Amino acid sequence: MSDARLDSPRLERLIAVGRGLLAELNLDVVLDRLLETARELTGARYAALGILDDRRRELAQFITRGIDDEGRRAIGDLPRGRGILGLLIEDPRPLRIADIGSHGRSYGFPAAHPPMRGFLGVPIVIRGEVWGNLYLTEKANGEFDQDDEDTAVILADWAAIAIENARLYRTVDARRVELERAIRGFEATATIARAVGGETDLNRILELIVKRGRALVEAREVLILLRDGDDLVAAVADADETGDPRRLAIGASLAGSVLRSGVARRLRDTDLNGVVPEDALGMHGAMGALLVPMVYRGSALGVLVAVDRLAGDASFTAEDEEVLEAFAASAATAVATAKTVEAERLRRSIQAAEGERRRWARELHDETLQGLGALKVLLSGAARLQDIEAIRATINDAIEHVGGDITNLRAMITELRPAALDQLGLGPALTSLTQRVTSVDGLEVRAELAIGDADERLPSEVETTVYRLVQEALSNVLKHAGAQSATVIVRREGATIAVRITDDGVGFDPGVPNAGFGLMGMRERVELAGGDLRVGTRDAGGGGTTIEATLPIPGA
Repeated sequence: MSDARLDSPRLERLIAVGRGLLAELNLDVVLDRLLETARELTGARYAALGILDDRRRELAQFITRGIDDEGRRAIGDLPRGRGILGLLIEDPRPLRIADIGSHGRSYGFPAAHPPMRGFLGVPIVIRGEVWGNLYLTEKANGEFDQDDEDTAVILADWAAIAIENARLYRTVDARRVELERAIRGFEATATIARAVGGETDLNRILELIVKRGRALVEAREVLILLRDGDDLVAAVADADETGDPRRLAIGASLAGSVLRSGVARRLRDTDLNGVVPEDALGMHGAMGALLVPMVYRGSALGVLVAVDRLAGDASFTAEDEEVLEAFAASAATAVATAKTVEAERLRRSIQAAEGERRRWARELHDETLQGLGALKVLLSGAARLQDIEAIRATINDAIEHVGGDITNLRAMITELRPAALDQLGLGPALTSLTQRVTSVDGLEVRAELAIGDADERLPSEVETTVYRLVQEALSNVLKHAGAQSATVIVRREGATIAVRITDDGVGFDPGVPNAGFGLMGMRERVELAGGDLRVGTRDAGGGGTTIEATLPIPGA
């Protein structure tokens, strides 16, 4: 090749084209510019690019310029690399032919093929291997000459570099997309993993799974179907007309098949009829779906359904399936853990209720029942008396006895549910409680209450939780602490209530925090309200006990 033969305008144009090709990272744009520039600089009417297959034996792709879509359809199948095109594959060197038809390797053209005489072909070599060939035919003014060949060779060299850059960029970009997807998968899985450790509310976890799963696979919607006997029940979804959760029979649905087999399924062009309830979450008419089983320790808990991928043609890919399967495993763990915690919480609540029933049974037996028995004996004896004064004295004793029992019953009723808490609110109820403990039990209790305006009531569950916490803490002080005084501080701090109870008693051993103090019930009560409980002592052998709790105020 002799670059000196090329005139200055053509050289300048080649340099400009080279810069443009090297700056372009889109492979399709590079190939299009290569063909158009080759036609422009050589005067060729037709240009084509043949891309070799992996074995370098025939053409895998054939891109043309100069023939319209109707002409291409009329020609039929694109060439595979026979005849003269095959010659350039066998011997990858520049090839110029004045008349294609007169060449010994010419196969001729299909019936609808436009006439072509002159031919110029040059190989495109990338990293020492032939990647494809540039073909030019039908020069406007005469035959292709050496300048045209030199121009085509330079263009092929520029194209080789640009194509390699574009291919590398495409590879890097694909890896970047894959890495971003993997990172999103890790983030979503980590979120669910954190939820296992920090969130035990099943509904909250289900909402989290839906939101993270939807973002992870770029789905229009994600639905969770949880197993309930022989049915799958739609979670975090609208109820049907009766207000009940939407149900789907496992034995008569594709989702049930996925649940039983434990194998994910990808669907295309489906309205999901029989996959999920037809109109749940607006899924009727969906174009693609991905169903993945939620398996925990070999047991299928449900099915995760993603509908309509927002990117592309709404269909999910194998990569989406792989990512969602990993996510579903973490989601299943979170759901199983939440259900276990829920069951344990119910069990402990039942145990606590049974414990309360036993305590009140003892109270009624030891005080009320025995008092009534003594009253019966007293009145039975009075019935046998003949002396009016003796009868009157016995009746007075009975009245006094009844009065004492009424006082005891009123105290028990107050302890069960103080009227002041329902009628007046938390502040007056706590004031009455601390005064009663001081007057009846002899424990000096100092109360500092800053709950808010007198007319402003807190949510009932918050008031009950705070009252019971203070009540149980003071009861523990009376039973176990041997204290002379205690302090109760309850303050509203924005959207939370802070409670602090301290005493000057013997304290407790931090190594056995629940020994004799009934702290489990207190902690359970606070946790059910979404709060946090802390118990401490200044010294293992004395110094008193401190109980602190912080509870959120719903809607504050």
